[in-house]
Amino acid sequence: MSKSHEAIFFDRRFEFGENWKRFLRVLTAERIAMAENSLKQMLEINSLEGKSFLDVGSGSGLFSLAAYRLGARVHSFDYDPKSVACTKELKRRFASSDSDWVIEQASVLDDAYIRSLGHFDVIYSWGVLHHTGDMWRAFENVSICAAPDSRLFIAIYNDQGSWSVRWRRIKRTYNRLPRFLRLPFAVLVMGPRELRPILLSMSRLQFSDYLRSWSSYQTNRGMSRWHDLVDWIGGYPFEVARPEQIFDFYRPQGYVLDRLKTCGGGLGCNEFVFTRTRNLRA
Repeated sequence: MSKSHEAIFFDRRFEFGENWKRFLRVLTAERIAMAENSLKQMLEINSLEGKSFLDVGSGSGLFSLAAYRLGARVHSFDYDPKSVACTKELKRRFASSDSDWVIEQASVLDDAYIRSLGHFDVIYSWGVLHHTGDMWRAFENVSICAAPDSRLFIAIYNDQGSWSVRWRRIKRTYNRLPRFLRLPFAVLVMGPRELRPILLSMSRLQFSDYLRSWSSYQTNRGMSRWHDLVDWIGGYPFEVARPEQIFDFYRPQGYVLDRLKTCGGGLGCNEFVFTRTRNLRA
C-alpha cells in the first residue's frame, strides 16, 4: 500500500455523495442549462453529437447530464456510492433507460477498470482527481482513455504553498469531527472569509451586491455556492498543483493546451482543456 493510500485508510474521506444529494434538491432547469453552456464555452463546441464522453468522478451527475443533452454517449463513474446514486437519479429523471448513458461505481485508481473502458472523445474530470489520494497516478490513468484528437478537460486545485498545507489540515480536521460539529466548524472557518465582502458591501451601502454573489452563483457552471463551500471545507483527500506542473506532465504524452482558466493564483481550481494530438500508448 502506498503512503497516500495509507493516509486515506487511516483518515476519513469526505462524503461527497451526501453533499451532492442535497444539491439535487435545488437543481433547476436553469442550472442544467448553465452546465451545458460551461461545457460549450470551455470545449468551444455547440454540440457533442456523435461524441463519446467519459465523466471521471461524476458527483451529482450534472455534467454527465449536460453532456448527454448535448448529444454525447456518456459513461459516468464515481468512487463514492452516494455520488453514483445521485448520477443514477438524474438519469432516471431525464434519460430513463437510454443505453447511451452508462453509470458505474469505480475508482480512477483501478488500473484494470480504466483499461477496460476503451477510448473516449472527451474526458471530463472537474475537481475530482485531487481528491483521490494519488493525484499524479489519477492523471496518468485518465490519459489511458484518451483517443488521438480527444479532449481532456480537468480542473485541479491551485497550489498556494503554505496556505494549501493549512487547508489540508483544516479539511482533515473537518472529516475527523463528529457530524454535529462539522457545520459549526465550517462556519468558523469560512465566516472570516465571508465577513470581508459583507463589510465592503455595507460600507458602500450596497449590501445587495453581497446577496447577489450568492443568488447569482449558479451562473458559475450551474452550481450552488453553499454546496461548493461545504465541498471545499470537507474535500479530503486533498492535493494541489501549479499550472506549469500539469503542463509538464501532459506535454510529453502528446497533449496541447487549448484553454486555461485560472483562479488568479488564489483559492480554487485552475481549469485546463487539452487536445491529444498523438497517442503514445498501444
